[in-house]
Amino acid sequence: MRISVVIPALNEAKCIERAVSSAWAAAVDEVVVVDGGSHDATVGLAESCGARVIRSERGRAKQQNLGAAESSGEVLLFLHADGWLSPGVGQQIRECLADGKGLGGALGQRIDAEGFLYRLLEHGNAARVRWRGMAYGDQAIFMRREVFQQLGGFPEVELMEDLLLMRAFRKKSRPKLLPGPVFVDPRRWQRRGVLRQTLCNWSLVCAHALGVTPDRLARFYPPHSEPKV
Repeated sequence: MRISVVIPALNEAKCIERAVSSAWAAAVDEVVVVDGGSHDATVGLAESCGARVIRSERGRAKQQNLGAAESSGEVLLFLHADGWLSPGVGQQIRECLADGKGLGGALGQRIDAEGFLYRLLEHGNAARVRWRGMAYGDQAIFMRREVFQQLGGFPEVELMEDLLLMRAFRKKSRPKLLPGPVFVDPRRWQRRGVLRQTLCNWSLVCAHALGVTPDRLARFYPPHSEPKV
């Protein structure tokens, strides 16, 4: 069972080596970095770590869809550039999908910072997958290629492409939550504060439920490379 890791990136020179190296250490078969127009050393660093680099239009959904289309594995794992995998992840996924019944899921998180609030976030995010069947992109979503294709890939919106994909996925199957972990860079929480960032995330989800489009909401959630002032 071949596993392809797809990493969308934009100006992630500080993180990309760690992400790519962790994927190889997790015993996957292919690492594809899809660059959205970086003007730093992201591309060169990714290539030096053995990743195949594809250039794309900017936009995480577009980048991930292109990476999936250009990859070869039977299983796709989508890893954010500021995340990194623990070594046992490849084996966990192969065991999870070996019986042919499982279609996909996500990994338990470990936010790379000390403090009770971070552990609470990890617990809450895991509970969301277990009880609501809803995984987010920073939990390293994985699924069989044929399922991803049947669902039409990530909706090509500017925000919440992960939420929309998983809403479609859970109509087919309950996502599995594997131990992982996938480690997560705490920079967004540290920049804005844990409580403030969490309330912002909840507000965006609620606004979307009330009918505000993801593209409009993206204005309130800038990428890491363009912090909101």
